[in-house]
Amino acid sequence: MKADLKELYQEIILDHNKNPRNFKKLDRHTHKAEGYNPLCGDHYTLYLKVENDKILDVSFEGAGCAISKSSASLMTSCIKGKSRAEAEEIFRNFHLMLTGNLEPGDLPGSMCKMEALQGVKAFPTRIKCATLVWHTMKSALDGKQEAGTEQGAAHPAHNR
Repeated sequence: MKADLKELYQEIILDHNKNPRNFKKLDRHTHKAEGYNPLCGDHYTLYLKVENDKILDVSFEGAGCAISKSSASLMTSCIKGKSRAEAEEIFRNFHLMLTGNLEPGDLPGSMCKMEALQGVKAFPTRIKCATLVWHTMKSALDGKQEAGTEQGAAHPAHNR
């Protein structure tokens, strides 16, 4: 990755972490799920307003590292106004970008500014930070209330 492109991506991540888009509770949501990463403590609640299979609005609340928060901000900006199928395709492509041998330009469909997170691929433990909110979105759309980065991972409140 060229140095100037790397700097641009770094700026995008820092901006979305410092000034996250759609960072609020969405009062009139139709879908909601919590995502939790037990390895680093990222914890988000994602709200979606879906009508006729279209994501009309989306927002999130919670706390986590710069990677997870910027990923949540970028994702909510990206999927707003998209169909469920489009949002799921963007998630698949994003996941392939981080876990496969594909470059963002090789992937079909819109990636919005998600390419800014491609550097996470070099740090396997951080991939879960970047994908947590995406798994949470998929869980919310599937009618599940929780998502995690580990199979069977439960929110700490449920371990009491």
